[in-house]
Amino acid sequence: MRSLGGLSIKGLVSPFTKQVLDPKKSHYFRTPALWNVKRHVQTRGEACSAPYPKRTHTCGELTPVHAGIHVTLTGWLLPERKVSKTLSFFPIKDSSGITQLVVRKGHANAHLTALSELPVESTIAIEGEVLVRPEPSRRDEGTGQIEVQVTNFTLLNPAHRNMPFMPSDNQTLVNEDLRARFRYLDLRRTALADNIRKRSHVARIIRDTLHDDGFLEVETPLLLKSTPEGAREFLVPSRVGQSTAQHDEKHAPLFYALPQSPQQPKQLLICSGAVDKYFQIAKCFRDEDGRKDRQPEFTQIDLEMAFVSWGVDSNNFSSNTWRIGGHEVRAVIERLVRRIWQKVEEITLPSSFRVITYNEAMARYGSDKPDTRIDLEIQDITPSLPSHAQVSFDDLGDILEAIIVRPTSQSSSFLRASQECNYENEPNVSRSVIADSNLLNWLCDNRSINLTLSSEEHVLLNKSLGVSSGDIIWLSRRRKIPEGGSTALGRLRTRISELAHARGDYVPHAIPHFLWITEFPLFTRADPDKEFLAHGRWSSTHHPFTAPMWQDIEAMYTGHIDQVRGQHYDLVLNGVEIGGGSVRVHDAAMQEYIFSQVLQLSDAEKSSFDHLLHALKCGAPPHGGIALGFDRLMAILCNTPTIRDVIAFPKTGAGTDLLFRSPAAINEEMLNQYGVRPTRC
Repeated sequence: MRSLGGLSIKGLVSPFTKQVLDPKKSHYFRTPALWNVKRHVQTRGEACSAPYPKRTHTCGELTPVHAGIHVTLTGWLLPERKVSKTLSFFPIKDSSGITQLVVRKGHANAHLTALSELPVESTIAIEGEVLVRPEPSRRDEGTGQIEVQVTNFTLLNPAHRNMPFMPSDNQTLVNEDLRARFRYLDLRRTALADNIRKRSHVARIIRDTLHDDGFLEVETPLLLKSTPEGAREFLVPSRVGQSTAQHDEKHAPLFYALPQSPQQPKQLLICSGAVDKYFQIAKCFRDEDGRKDRQPEFTQIDLEMAFVSWGVDSNNFSSNTWRIGGHEVRAVIERLVRRIWQKVEEITLPSSFRVITYNEAMARYGSDKPDTRIDLEIQDITPSLPSHAQVSFDDLGDILEAIIVRPTSQSSSFLRASQECNYENEPNVSRSVIADSNLLNWLCDNRSINLTLSSEEHVLLNKSLGVSSGDIIWLSRRRKIPEGGSTALGRLRTRISELAHARGDYVPHAIPHFLWITEFPLFTRADPDKEFLAHGRWSSTHHPFTAPMWQDIEAMYTGHIDQVRGQHYDLVLNGVEIGGGSVRVHDAAMQEYIFSQVLQLSDAEKSSFDHLLHALKCGAPPHGGIALGFDRLMAILCNTPTIRDVIAFPKTGAGTDLLFRSPAAINEEMLNQYGVRPTRC
């Protein structure tokens, strides 16, 4: 038996490893959790630090074709299943899959007994022969047709017996904070490992597809200047001695800003003429509150194209077509998404996706990113009211909306959820449960609506709406012109569907529902996330570089800002916004007008965009683009509710990193190098 550096090629490390495997003698097993040990540095660990048998196959690739051959596998040892004193089964796992090991512990294989003494999750190399499993034990999935009879093994690195949790324990999922703190263990779980592998596969499809379409992958800077584009930015202090900006104070500390998106660099690339079609799988940063679908750092599939269309003639479109510019961007994205779903999910999507306007989405679904799988629609019942009631609503610029849940229609799946749904946090919503006793006065009895109708008018209203005993009617009064991302009934619609799903009354359609939302208002005062910059001024619904629809340009120049629609398009999947883009302003005079007259930026704020305005004056082509949220897209493909499950090292919901312990305080001496003085709030 040949020995190399204390390692026995036929089994275990000779005297050293025998001591390691004995908890009474080994310092290793007497030591507290290794991640907390700060004193007593061991000069020599228990890991194999010598040559070991080279892996011949991965744990996920063996099939009956390999029967009879001698193989070497490496991976993590999972819990033993003991059949008898002389027979045990061990799974061995690597990133590709799991293989069942057969260990026979007779006199001839006495050295294999030590396998049972190894800590679970230790890394080992095993040698053995591939066998076809007995017929009753065969499984169709993975390596379920075969097993490997072990002849020798080498301990590569023993796992600690008191790990914070066992990744191989599928029955107990420890709390999220603990898993975040030890993310390197959490990633060993099959579900997360599969997600990371699928993410890599989708990234390859994206690159291949866009390269085939003539796109160039170009990297853009991560250290830029802070600009008033909408979201809060992360700032990076700099030791550069002097600012290049005219408006900066001479001795003020200087900061870079991490990009919210590569918006300006990619537009400048197209303006340059050097790149006709740009793309990048880009890292982006926004200082936002954490949510299940948001992270302070995230990844987007970023595109920009030269010479995109600028809309269509108003005489040549129907109500259900794309009435804005950017047809070329739409075609690229639909082709890309179809290819991803075909290759990853083996689902053939339609050749084009449904298109509706922002106003229609808000009117029918109460959301600018509606889940159209839900068989509940909102209806404007104002036209069904008596004329005197219609006048009172029109005078105030309001409408009366309703969701009617009927026991004898497609919406019956939501009946029990409607009965139980809590709507206390929606003060503008009321519920009426229709019975014989209130059939002719249900609207009059609704104090939040405050209408007076006669019995005859109630009869006509019931006939118009098809109301009958057993129905549940949700009512809400709102402004006729929608604003923001959702209405009260839109939020209620989502809540009812979630409750019905949790009860098992409603199961969403398996076929993905893709939807384009177009013709958003170009400017808004209803976005609380942008108010910290707007301070009561108009802000851009998308970003300040989005072009108006050509039909609304005159309204913008005459001051009718609330009537201006943008050439902005969002791609929605099952109620989740997975991408958004727009046709850009390529006219420098128009862009200057938007900055100065609409958004009312100060001279200092406008100076952040001087380079872009000058580029537009230098013959910039009409251009447009889009960004798809790669993390959100992957969360949907991996069927997980949070994007943290598809990011290798995510932040928590609060935006912190428990593994790397960031963000962290910086000492005063280092801050002084950047000209930053610490203060206490």
